Amino acid sequence: MLDPRLRMRHLRSFLETARRGSLSGAASALHVSQPAVSKTIRELEEILQVELFDRSGRRLTLTQAGKTFQQYGGQALVDLVRAQDLVREGRPPRTRLVVGALPTASTALVPRAALHLRHSAPQCMLRVTTGPNWLLLSQLREGALDMVVGRMASATLMEGLSFRQLYSERIVAVVRRGHPLDGLAPDAEALRSHPLMLPPPGAVIAPLVTAYLHALGLAQPEPAFESVALAFGRRVVLDSDTIWFISEGVVRDELENGTLATLAIDDDLLGGPVGVSMRTNVTPTAEQRLFVAALEQAAGNGLFRPSSPA
Repeated sequence: MLDPRLRMRHLRSFLETARRGSLSGAASALHVSQPAVSKTIRELEEILQVELFDRSGRRLTLTQAGKTFQQYGGQALVDLVRAQDLVREGRPPRTRLVVGALPTASTALVPRAALHLRHSAPQCMLRVTTGPNWLLLSQLREGALDMVVGRMASATLMEGLSFRQLYSERIVAVVRRGHPLDGLAPDAEALRSHPLMLPPPGAVIAPLVTAYLHALGLAQPEPAFESVALAFGRRVVLDSDTIWFISEGVVRDELENGTLATLAIDDDLLGGPVGVSMRTNVTPTAEQRLFVAALEQAAGNGLFRPSSPA
């Protein structure tokens, strides 16, 4: 039986805090004060008689109980919103699929699968959202997303989630055509002599790039930029001597048309699986199964296999 003290504000405050990892971030999103959010979270923990957050670090992290409550409470809120929309519209709504896409899958894989889904299930409205990996996986657990397409996350972030690999993809170091290092195999000194653009700490590929640079002799690289965004990264690289470490899928078109070039880097540390993450306790809908099949078809056509260095 649902505890009569439980209110919508408890659920919303908890989910926003879990999603953003801070009381201030949740307060800003909910347009209330930080003390109000803190009080609401404490009330919820008293109702449930369990601590939902580990408060020992600078960033709030979910306890095991918190992860469970996020997973089921988030899905309950999504279902409630859908029920509300159904009643208000007075007619059966079109089906909807909400997908989170990381940069490596956003430029080609997901768009091609989306067009295939449109052909096979025209009644389904596909919503694609982007963001940092930790945020998309948090939204996936809550039920705000149906799946996330991109690189496989660390084991701690994948708790309660499954991963279905589509293909393996490498990380490349890209530069403009005519760059002093174009096509060469750079050493640590060569990398130090040029501006670096590295993935930000929250990016899935960040630990891989850091490990590679450390092995090369750059124990504490000092990047000039941090980004995995195509529009920003492409412009900076084209207008400077910046070296950008990025998943090959993000810049695939630029490499194929010769806009950008790669350095001669070949290392097993810079490869990894790309696939689909979904909740393990939820039976996939017909639309989810169709979209996964569309992703597999797009990935299986050979367009997403690693290309040879330019």
